Amino acid sequence: MLDGMTKTPSTPPADPLHPAPRNKAHGAVSPSLTLPVHVAGSGALDRLVETARGYARHALSDNTLRAYARDWAQFTRWCRMRGTDPLPPSPELIGLYIADLAAPRDKASSTAARSLSVSSIERRLSGLSWGYTQRGFNLDRKDPHIVTILAGIRRRHGRPPLQKEAILPEDIRAMVATLPHDLRGLRDRAILLLGFAGGLRRSEIVSFDHGKDDTPDSGGWVEIQEEGVLLTLRGKTGWREVEIARGSREQTCPVRALEQWLHYARIGFGPIFLAVSRDGKRALGRRLNDKHVARLIKQTVLGAGLRPDLPQAERLRLYSGHSLRAGLASSAEVDERYVQKHLGHASAEMTRRYQRRRDRFRVNLTKAAGL
Repeated sequence: MLDGMTKTPSTPPADPLHPAPRNKAHGAVSPSLTLPVHVAGSGALDRLVETARGYARHALSDNTLRAYARDWAQFTRWCRMRGTDPLPPSPELIGLYIADLAAPRDKASSTAARSLSVSSIERRLSGLSWGYTQRGFNLDRKDPHIVTILAGIRRRHGRPPLQKEAILPEDIRAMVATLPHDLRGLRDRAILLLGFAGGLRRSEIVSFDHGKDDTPDSGGWVEIQEEGVLLTLRGKTGWREVEIARGSREQTCPVRALEQWLHYARIGFGPIFLAVSRDGKRALGRRLNDKHVARLIKQTVLGAGLRPDLPQAERLRLYSGHSLRAGLASSAEVDERYVQKHLGHASAEMTRRYQRRRDRFRVNLTKAAGL
């Protein structure tokens, strides 16, 4: 199939109707949204074009955009080291690229230091599709050169997904016990307890504002009530509400931890979780990055001595931000549909993936069938 592949032309065909501005290094570009050639421009229409471009820029999260930009940069480097050009899109070239990702022959010139998993290769393909779209091209992922090679990679290298270790109630209690009692400790305690009790993603945790529409980059807001806290958040599946009731102990109650942090950090407007000064005594005006949540989890996992049977590097690999969601799903002894709603999953099957110690044989269809 690949025998007839020729070197990709270095100059892409021009598109006079929808020009896609790009630099010589094929760097990131903005969406090429313009008025159709047969429509006369006006001040109102020009403003609408700018508005549409703004919406287009917010179609994907910042984390996704950064990942896609890295995917494109790695692909262009791979092409450059082989004397070819990434533009225009060539399914044959993409087929060779994903084959090299799955089984790199030349480690020195490969963009992957090791063989990538099937899911990572599929993510790279999504990044390349995005990159081509930004430059006014379309990558046909259903082309046989791509589909056939990817199917072979799945068949030969596919394996069950690696699940992160769930952080269970006894684990989270040990983790928050390692935190200091200064302002930084109050903040991090609220992050861990709220993230666990809410089954929140790390990006969701740091996106909250004190009130609705406090900041342009808000991902939701909090309402503290007598019975608990109501979180209104924008997740992967759209807007949803998460109810977190008060706990049975003040030391591990997520609502109480949030109230203490807000009180002592004097936060009444804007982002909830802020950076703290070096001396741990003053909250700064800068919203935390979601990477802080990942570092906090790994730091407290080591401090609490979880999984002492494993080497430190292996313990760090086992835990991530998703460990909080998996911990709640595995620990909550309630009907599965309530867990599904709480986590914002579209299907019960997705919720079951998070339940690490689910009773898998509670329903015995073998006996029910009469055997």
